[in-house]
Amino acid sequence: MVRMASGAAVEVRAAHKSFSGHVALHAVDLTVAKGTIHGLLGPNGAGKTTLIRMLAGITSPDSGRIGFFGEAFQRKHIADIGYLPEERGLYKSMRVGEQALYLARLRGMDRKEAAIRLKTWFERLDVDGWWNREVADLSKGMAQKVQFITTVLHAPKLLILDEPLSGFDPINATRIIEAIQYLRKEQGTTVLLSTHDMSSVEELCDAVTMIHQGRVVLDGQVPTLRRQASENRLLVTFGGPAMAFTNALGFDADLIEVSGDSQNGLSKASLALKPGVTVPDWLRGLSAVVPIHACEPWQPSMRDLFLHAVDGPKANPS
Repeated sequence: MVRMASGAAVEVRAAHKSFSGHVALHAVDLTVAKGTIHGLLGPNGAGKTTLIRMLAGITSPDSGRIGFFGEAFQRKHIADIGYLPEERGLYKSMRVGEQALYLARLRGMDRKEAAIRLKTWFERLDVDGWWNREVADLSKGMAQKVQFITTVLHAPKLLILDEPLSGFDPINATRIIEAIQYLRKEQGTTVLLSTHDMSSVEELCDAVTMIHQGRVVLDGQVPTLRRQASENRLLVTFGGPAMAFTNALGFDADLIEVSGDSQNGLSKASLALKPGVTVPDWLRGLSAVVPIHACEPWQPSMRDLFLHAVDGPKANPS
C-alpha cells in the first residue's frame, strides 16, 4: 500500500513518463487534499495532460507511484473518477436524454436513478427542455453543459476537469463554477482543475500545483503562495522624472517595473526591497529626494504567480 499524506485524496510520488525519447514528466510529486479544489497549472506542453491521463487510468507512469484515497491506484478506482477532457464530443445523431442515459449506464448506474439525477442536473444547468432534441441541435456551450453533467452524474469521489470553462459565455461559466462549488461543498467531491483561466483559479482553488517543462515549479496553498510572493514587494506612486526615482533607490531595492500616467503626471513603480531593509526607514530616505504620493504592499494575482514561475523574476506584475 502507498503511504499517503494525512487527508490526501490523490498522492503522486516521483512520477516519470517518456514518449519516444521525449520526457513528459520528471519525477513529479502532487498531493491533492480530500474535499478541496486543486488547480493544475502550466503552459501548453508542460505535461499537465500526461499527468491527468495517469490519474484517470488511461496511462501509467514509467516509474513512481500513485495513491488514491489511501490505496495504491488500481483499475477499480476508475469507477470513482469523473473525467472531463478538453477534447470533447457527443454522438450527434442521438437524442440528448438518450445520450445522457447511455453514458450513465456505461458508468453502471441504474436507469431509473440516472433519469432522476439527470432531471435535477438538467434543471440546475438550464438544459431542461432539451431532453428529446437531437445532440446535433445543441450549441457548443449547451453540449459542454451536457458533457459536464454526464461527468458528475455518478457522484465521483475525484472529479478531473480539463479546461471546463472553455467556450462558455460569462453566464454559463458562472453556472459551471457554482456547480463545481456545490459538488465540493454538498457532496465532498475532490476536484482537480486544469485551466489557463486564472480568474477561475482565483475564485475556486484552495491550492495549486504548476508544472513547467515536466517539472513542478510551484506548489502550495493559494494564500501562502501569494503571501510568499509579496514579501518585500511594494508599489510606489511618485512624482518627478523616473530617472531621479531610479537613482534614489540606490542599493536598497531592485526596480522591477515603472509605468507613467500622462493624465496626472505621476508614475508607479514595482520594486523589491533588499533583505534587512525596513519600509519606514527606506521610505523616509526616499521621500527626502523624490515626492512620494503612495506606497502599498504588492498583492500578486494568480497570473503574476504563473508568469513568475514560468518566466522568472523578470515577469512584469499586473
